[in-house]
Order: sequence, then structure tokens, then C-alpha cells
Amino acid sequence: MFPIRDHNPSGRSPYVVYFLLAANVIIFLLYVSKMGDPESINKLFYDWAILPARITDGARYDTLVTSMFLHGGWMHLAGNMLFLWIFGDNLEEEMGHIPFLIFYVISGIGAGLIHVISAPYSGVPTIGASGAIAGVMGGYLLLFPKAKVDVLLILIIYFRIFTVPAFVMLGIWLGFQFIGSIGSNPDQGGVAYWAHTGGFAVGLALCVPLWLKRGGVKFWNQTKGQPPHPEKEYRYSASRIPKVMKK
Repeated sequence: MFPIRDHNPSGRSPYVVYFLLAANVIIFLLYVSKMGDPESINKLFYDWAILPARITDGARYDTLVTSMFLHGGWMHLAGNMLFLWIFGDNLEEEMGHIPFLIFYVISGIGAGLIHVISAPYSGVPTIGASGAIAGVMGGYLLLFPKAKVDVLLILIIYFRIFTVPAFVMLGIWLGFQFIGSIGSNPDQGGVAYWAHTGGFAVGLALCVPLWLKRGGVKFWNQTKGQPPHPEKEYRYSASRIPKVMKK
């Protein structure tokens, strides 16, 4: 189950989202040819990814930023960019271009530091924009909890698109990340669940002053918990389980 779009496109061009999308894709294309060479790609990740043990020793804090623009494969990149595309534009419009860029970077740094705290002596490189994008999702949840999000559900041969409020989709996502955080061992690699959970919390907290400035609960009442733009209607045919003839 994953989101494919929301129903409230932003009212102006999200230039920072465009920039981040382009930067992530271009940087990935610059080193994708090395993915088949373990020695070369491992050196790249060692030089520019987060190594918690190295951060704990007080070195290479710059990797808290550079790691946000590295991805481990096409699916890793595509998944992160999809989430950024869906949830980033409305947040950028509400914040403004430069504040949104600062918010994105701080969310990513915060997510990285929380990951380091979860495994301070780990030597496993950590890469990806998901910590920063989790921050975007946290801010989106606070400002637009009832925004409509289309979610694609895939169960083997069953495909269907559901429209759900953002708080349902993001709440389920956060729940999975939190459960994963409890059961994961960052020293062994895999998904950096604590970075996801932490980035979400950092992004939500950073948006509290903006939410209060807009009026807090009054802002929700005025906008009905949705981005302040006309809702866009999508037409699609819901997929169904194929009928099977019985003998």
C-alpha cells in the first residue's frame, strides 16, 4: 500500500521540490554505473554516507547532508522521490521556498542524528533522503491532516485505489516505522527505521510554530484540515478480483 497522489495540488510552482528531485536524480545518475563494482560503490558510500561511529567520534558532520542525496538503487530513489513529490509541494507553498529548503535540510540532519543516537558505534553506511522526506510528511500531517490522498493497494492479483485522509495514510506509515524501529538492529544494516521515525517527529515539531502562527485549531477549521486549494477530482476505474468459473 503506497500513495500515488493527493487531491490538492499547490497553487504555485514548487521550485525547491523540483530542485531536490533533480538534484537527487542527477547525483544518482553520476554514480549508478558504479553499482556493479562493489569496491568502487563501497568507497563512495564510505566517503559520503553517514557512518554513526565516525559521527560519534566528532568527524565528518558534513555527511549528515551529503548522505541525503545518495540512494542504493532505482527503487530506493523512486520511492523517496514519489513521497517528496506528493507531500512536498503544499508544504513548500505554505512555508515559502527558502524556509522550506531550510526545513528540509534540518529535518534530514535531525533524522541522521537520531539514527546515530540509535547506533552510535555502528560502522554501517547510511544513505537516502527518506529522513528528510519523513520530516516533510510530519509537517504535512500537522498542517493538512484531512487532505485526501489516493493510495494504491496491491494484494497479489488484487489492485485498487482508495482515497483516504492524510492522517490515516501517514498514521499507518508512521506506525510501521515505529514498530520497525523497536525491532530493528541498526548495527546490522537494513532499513534505518529510527531515521524515518525521528525525521517525522522533527518535521512535525518544526512545523508547530507555523501551525500556531496560522491559528492552530482555527487554521484546521478554516481549511477543513486540507491544503487551501480547490480539490481536484480524479476519475479511475477500480480494479476488481477476476471472476473464476467453478466446475
